[in-house]
Formats: sequence, C-alpha cells, structure tokens
Amino acid sequence: MAEPFWTKIEAGIAEVVIESPPVNALDSFGWLSLARTVDALNADPEVRVLVIRAEGRGFCAGVDIKELQKHPERIPQVNAGNWETFRAIHRGKKPVIAAAHGYIIGGGIGICGSADIILCSPCATFSVPEVDRGALGAGAHLQRLFPVQKVRQMYFTGEAIDAAEAYRLGAVEKIVPREELRAEALVLAATIAAKSHVMIRLAKEALNGIEDGDLEQKYRWEQGFTAQAYLTADSQEARDAFTDKRDARFGAAPHTSSQ
Repeated sequence: MAEPFWTKIEAGIAEVVIESPPVNALDSFGWLSLARTVDALNADPEVRVLVIRAEGRGFCAGVDIKELQKHPERIPQVNAGNWETFRAIHRGKKPVIAAAHGYIIGGGIGICGSADIILCSPCATFSVPEVDRGALGAGAHLQRLFPVQKVRQMYFTGEAIDAAEAYRLGAVEKIVPREELRAEALVLAATIAAKSHVMIRLAKEALNGIEDGDLEQKYRWEQGFTAQAYLTADSQEARDAFTDKRDARFGAAPHTSSQ
C-alpha cells in the first residue's frame, strides 16, 4: 500500500509532504503511518526541525469518510491514528512548522493545532465540519489556535474562516503567497535549525509544560464522544449523506412548548 505522504531530509530539516489525491484525506493506514514517521524523525539525530506541508488542492481534508462507510470496524484505528499523529507532532522533541494551503479540515486542523508555528497561503481556509459528518474531535486543537467562542461558532456552524481572519486571531505567524510557501517555511526552519539543538529541545519541552491543560488528554476526551456519536442514527445519516452527495435527513426537531 502506497504511503499518502513522502519525506525529505536536508540540512537538518525534515519535510513531510502529504500527497494523497484527490483531497489529501488519510485513511486508517495513512494516519498510523504518519504518526510512526513523525516519531522516527523526532528520534533521528540528523533532524533539527520538521516542516509539514502538502501538494495538491489543499493541505488535508482529515479522515477518509468513505473508508469508514465501508469499514466501520476501523473507527478505533482511525481514532488511534489521529491521536498518535497529533501527539507525535505536539509532544515530539523537534519544532514543527506547518505550511498549509487551501482547505485545512478536521485532521488538518489537528496537524496545525499540534504544530509549533503555522504559515499559510492567502487561499487557506480553516474548518471543522465534524458535526455535519456525524463525528466529533479536533476541538481541542482548534482551541489551541483560536479563542473559545470562535471555536464554538466554527464547530456549531461548520463555517470556515480564511487566512486573513486566522492571522488576525493570532493562529498564523505569516501569510505567504502559495508559490513561496515552501521556501518561506524552509527559511524559518533553517533559522531554528542553526540554533543549539539541546536548547531548542529543552525550550519545546518547557513550553509544552506551561500550556493550559493537557492537549492529548483533551483530545482523548473528545474521541470518547466521537465513539458515542458513531452509535447514533444521526451520525450514520450524516455520513451516508456526505458519501451520497445529498442533504442529510434527520428526524423531526424536538417539540418546543409555547407555555
């Protein structure tokens, strides 16, 4: 089975490039493989900094919903792969720069929300359509990027925000033209790679330690509700509608008394 990404190491910088047409959605194999790759790069003494970027129409569209429709028994594998990937990025010893373009959805939010620094192109959009897909998750990582009330507005509506708004809210370090995004990320990575490896490793560990709460524990909490959601008829209908390319048809809304 072909990997949905490829890697390149040069001058202490490891590039991890997601390339899984048509939308860079990863299946259960892809997420678990990505986690193992990031772990291996973190353990590689030749690597000082990681850059995660993508080729194609967008950065990452999250999990492969079609796989879950065909193989619902793989839901635990997908959840495990997501958790391990985000943990490897966030808790790894090396700084991670996400260079994102186009759509950043679901698991793409998880990658960016786990990273240390984000650069994006003007065409980038951030969204969590989880509720409309009958799932949950990525809220913890979204809250690492944006204020609480903005996270809830995005989560409840499924609406995306663009690069300019993400920059205004402080999630993005810099907006870079799409054709210059890789080069800009490598320049930033080279600046970090030139510093003391020992000091940078200690700095990342220290900064992780002073964050509010435990990101991985928060995400694990969310995943419990994802598993619960998958058992409901509404979740099944949401996923059926997505794969069938139609509007979802849920049950009647609860009756509200006027008294």
